Amino acid sequence: MGSFNAKKLSAGGFLITIGIVFGDIGTSPLYVFDAITKGVFNEDLVLGGLSAVIWTLILLATTKYIYFALNADNKGEGGIFSLYALLKNKNLRWIIIPTLIGCATLLADGFITPAISISSAVEGINAIYPNLPTIPIVSGIIIALFLIQQFGTASIGKVFGPIMLLWFGLLAYLGLLHISDNPSVLKAFNPYYAYNLIVNVKGGFWVLGAVFLCTTGAEALYSDLGHCGKKNIRFSWGVMSTMLVINYLGQAAMCLTPGFKLAPNTTVFYTMVPDQILPAAIAIATAATIIASQALITGVFTLMNEAIKLNLWTNLKVKYPTDHLGHIYIPFINWFLMFGCLLVIAVFQTAKHMEATYGLAITIDMVMTSILLSLHLILKRPKFKLFYIGIFVVFLFLEGCFLMSNLGKISEGAWFTLLLATTFFILLYLYYRARKLRKSITEYVPMNEVTPLIKSVLADDNLNYEATHIVYPTRSDSPQKIDSTVFYSLFRKKPKKAKVIWFIHINIESEPWGIHYSVNEIIEKHCYYVTLNFGFKEEHRIEALLRKIHHKMVEKGELDGESVFESVKDKIDEPDYKFIVLNSRVATDNLLSTFQSIFVKVYRSIKSTGLTAAEDYGLDKTNVKVEYVPISVSKKYTHEMIEDTEDYSTKIDKTISNLTSKRR
Repeated sequence: MGSFNAKKLSAGGFLITIGIVFGDIGTSPLYVFDAITKGVFNEDLVLGGLSAVIWTLILLATTKYIYFALNADNKGEGGIFSLYALLKNKNLRWIIIPTLIGCATLLADGFITPAISISSAVEGINAIYPNLPTIPIVSGIIIALFLIQQFGTASIGKVFGPIMLLWFGLLAYLGLLHISDNPSVLKAFNPYYAYNLIVNVKGGFWVLGAVFLCTTGAEALYSDLGHCGKKNIRFSWGVMSTMLVINYLGQAAMCLTPGFKLAPNTTVFYTMVPDQILPAAIAIATAATIIASQALITGVFTLMNEAIKLNLWTNLKVKYPTDHLGHIYIPFINWFLMFGCLLVIAVFQTAKHMEATYGLAITIDMVMTSILLSLHLILKRPKFKLFYIGIFVVFLFLEGCFLMSNLGKISEGAWFTLLLATTFFILLYLYYRARKLRKSITEYVPMNEVTPLIKSVLADDNLNYEATHIVYPTRSDSPQKIDSTVFYSLFRKKPKKAKVIWFIHINIESEPWGIHYSVNEIIEKHCYYVTLNFGFKEEHRIEALLRKIHHKMVEKGELDGESVFESVKDKIDEPDYKFIVLNSRVATDNLLSTFQSIFVKVYRSIKSTGLTAAEDYGLDKTNVKVEYVPISVSKKYTHEMIEDTEDYSTKIDKTISNLTSKRR
């Protein structure tokens, strides 16, 4: 979508922000009023629902996210993981719970948003062709949307902003078209009408679950901070929110027209569209919902990439279809989301039936964001502690009301969302606990403890050479230490003897292209620590690169380049390499509790969906040896043993004497 400075307000930044940030919240007028009214158009319900929508956008979307959340960035990045990163060093262990709940609910939303958004747009075609089945069309669009992810969306992304601007312009036009017919709806700016809906209208409190749909995309105002910048988001929200409110006012004005009724196979939104532009409106709405879905898919990719970097999920294959670091593609997540969206369509069929599933996940996520955001602001500015507590008590009260209202829709379909979010949370939490269990052991061994042992092994004539070159990929980012698992492999089994031992560490740069390296000498001519710095789009061809490094060192006289095996020395140009990849396993003498056993089993299951260690390091499998290294993560079995001492010589003499007596 082109490059721009996210820190500066610009026309290009404004257009890109519209295309990235406002898709979800901008397409909510397609279904919000249908969910609020359910075909009932009395004044208390319509004006109360409209007033609740307006004040929800003011209090939650604008005040909480635009004002408070955008000031809580982590080096320019936003979102729930950015808040976690800001707080995780504050010795607050419990914050992992709201963080993982937030992540789980956003994943659940990834199943639902594309399905309901695209369905609500495409179903407008039934106003023209009542008997045309829309499920195949919606499913086809969703499949195509996920298929193109692997190729990147940079080229078509350039039109996202203009299409969304056209969409918001259509919203404002349609709203103004009907407000003029019934300008009395402007009194909905008075919050009394929202209060009246909740207190005096029968079932009014449960309508809040439908009202909340107007702000389901508000999380993107914060999570896309790094892509668009604070100034661009704030300015564009001022313009776009005005157009949104104008459209909601227009829908309410039309609904309060005397004798108004919905025709079969149509919605409140499409009823307000003049017949002559209805086909164009359907096309624009469908394009806008596709863009909204694309933004959500990209958001989920970013979310899971952050989870991987924070060690909250296993390593998955991440591709970069463009030269921009923020444009990522995770194949496993892509197909997982596509399956989920198609499942939602198969189960619920129409947008009307999906409404009950929508909103609950995002409500829970908003509550988690409020908890973490308030905590961050309180710790950052303790002088204003009481102010922030007061403000966020209000936010949490409002979101709590929305949450209770959405929970009331469990029997109507919210059970599906709750089931998804709960499943994702359990998997995330069990993986986190397993990682924590794994990290409870010593991770690294100082290099000054390693070098004497390497020298001792080299001097041991009773040991045969394992290879000329042994290579260990290492997660240690310093030549001063190595992984404890590497130490175990080298010395605790049969000691490994090689002419040269290499420790290779991979570092990914923020630039797309380029490879550079550094070599640290541990033992002259016998042991080296190498850092390989890759551009994020570069392939990890470790063996070829290590051979090049070896050749350069031979040319400089730092290594002799010969094989350690006399039979092939001077006959084979290239010395042999053996790459040793280590997988840790809990030692059999560990006494695991029931829960710890569950953690370990889930951890292994999740790891099996990700990259193998060889794939993670980009190694040629023909030269790879995979080893399993036992680790201790809990108490070991301890059995008391009592030695029974016997005088064997006396016992033998007595036995011989008995045998002799019997023979006599």
